Amino acid sequence: MQKKMTDLQDELGQREVEGQAGGGQVSVRINGKREVLKVSIDPALVQDGDVAFLEDMVAAALNDGLTKVDEINKEAMSGLAGGLNIPGMNMPGFPF
Repeated sequence: MQKKMTDLQDELGQREVEGQAGGGQVSVRINGKREVLKVSIDPALVQDGDVAFLEDMVAAALNDGLTKVDEINKEAMSGLAGGLNIPGMNMPGFPF
């Protein structure tokens, strides 16, 4: 079981999802270990000078991406657990 868990952690580190906000004006790439790999911002948002709006868009894109990461981690963990409902195995932010 320990080896399977280690292998799964390695596999999840290779998986990437994209979170978006504002119709793609802000996007983030996050891996299965919940590490933010890249943040992309449409230059037009920066030119507007509305910092509060830009901050909200980045937060929304991050939340979208993290929700997607939690979904892939939950699916991966359920496969590892053989479909058993093990307490704590689907806790957001705690993929392992």
